[in-house]
Amino acid sequence: MKKVLSTREVLREIEDGSLEALHNWAKANRHIFSEPTVDEAQFVAKIYSVPHFQNNIEKRKLLRGGRVADPFVIARAAISGGAVVTMETFKPNASDIPNICRHFKIPCLTLKEFMRSEGWSF
Repeated sequence: MKKVLSTREVLREIEDGSLEALHNWAKANRHIFSEPTVDEAQFVAKIYSVPHFQNNIEKRKLLRGGRVADPFVIARAAISGGAVVTMETFKPNASDIPNICRHFKIPCLTLKEFMRSEGWSF
């Protein structure tokens, strides 16, 4: 069983302008960035059927032709029975990843919480 999964949309965001080290890491680990499934695409539609969560799409990013990976990450976790790991934190009335996860009852961890759950220490 794979412990770390992601989606092609995240890989595209990384390729669009991340740090070289992250870009190189993603390229070496391409196998974790799979194409969204039909079920995941349907879950993305379910997310955006909630009007408030339509605010999650950054208009500036779309106007510049940027990628929107957040809903695909959430959908991957929902369909695979996993959890989302994000640097974002829950803020009341926001339309960020933790808020969407809470609405759909999908586990959502900060990076620190994920590392702790995996028994990592530095």
